[in-house]
Amino acid sequence: MSKINSRHVFTSESVSEGHPDKVSDCISDSILDACLEQDPESRVACETLTTTDLIVLSGEITTRASVNWEAVARKAAADIGYTDPEIGFCAESCKVFLCLHPQSPDISQGVTEGQGAFLEQGAGDQGMMFGYASNETAELMPAPILYAHRIMERLAELRHTDPDTYGFLRPDSKSQVSFLYENGLPVRLETVVVSHQHTPEMRDEQLRELVGMVTEEVVPETFLHDDIVYYCNPTGRFVVGGPHGDTGLTGRKIIVDTYGGVGAHGGGAFSGKDPSKVDRSAAYMGRYVAKNIVAAGLADKCEVQLAYAIGVARPLSVNVATYGTGKVSEEALGKILEAGDLFDLRPEGIISGLGLKTPQASGWSYRQTAAYGHFGRDSFPWEKTDKAETLKTALGS
Repeated sequence: MSKINSRHVFTSESVSEGHPDKVSDCISDSILDACLEQDPESRVACETLTTTDLIVLSGEITTRASVNWEAVARKAAADIGYTDPEIGFCAESCKVFLCLHPQSPDISQGVTEGQGAFLEQGAGDQGMMFGYASNETAELMPAPILYAHRIMERLAELRHTDPDTYGFLRPDSKSQVSFLYENGLPVRLETVVVSHQHTPEMRDEQLRELVGMVTEEVVPETFLHDDIVYYCNPTGRFVVGGPHGDTGLTGRKIIVDTYGGVGAHGGGAFSGKDPSKVDRSAAYMGRYVAKNIVAAGLADKCEVQLAYAIGVARPLSVNVATYGTGKVSEEALGKILEAGDLFDLRPEGIISGLGLKTPQASGWSYRQTAAYGHFGRDSFPWEKTDKAETLKTALGS
């Protein structure tokens, strides 16, 4: 019997660092970095709201660090490119409101080693976290979200590094890409959508030519062809944007931050949270595990679910799904993970294993994660595939 040829189109979106929600994420993670740099034991849950010439910092922070919250927030906004008072949100002149207070002691005792009902450091909250990997790209990421990010990242790079040529670009932008899949693998780029904030004098063809050039730079040639459909600023105009055009909030782009709608999501956001919050750290560990399973050739696609109870160290459940692509059973993979010898899935083990309290020592920052995806970039420790060979050996592959 001949094999049925399965075809479908899948779409994912990305947003730039200048998108109002991402401005908020960048500020929240900049606050986290500033705390951890001085006090790695900081407990941070920083939420940021941005709107017309206003930044509001709220949430819970317990730290021995001495941080000028306002200065950190203004610098983050300026680094993105919000330095012109005429566009309605300016790092130098906007108002900054501070509404910060310490972490609840009831939570603190549950996530501090030696306190609470258990001696081990417990999870900072209950919930389910997911990690995913696929061999459809070299980065072991789904193609639609990976290249949606790459388009946004390259446009931002041009805006920052060559303002004489690309001065018509303003910070806020969004992309969306659609790929045709055949038998589970991407074979063709179908559609590219880019909406990019711009100066009033920009001509439509300037953006269209630029987006075409960037797409050809960042998307591998094997996916390109002459019939790609482009929609650039399809409303016809995008002058008013950023926090002036739409209020931004931390944690509102959870699908952009992860796998672009591929696989499951536990619902927790990442930015502004220190690694005692398993919403963030366990999602990073889930990606680390899934990526190593795929890198080991044990599956073409892999999703790992981890579930925790607040104050409890060991995960309540560990689930592995390989979508019918596994070279070994999902049960065997699950047993390896539950044993805890190869991957320590306790909060303390995740934090120490990935170096999540001291990112500066390894040359990365949480601020870097806040735009263009938390996954698929080699600079982060959860992207390593250093366990792949050990996994293969453990499973007799």
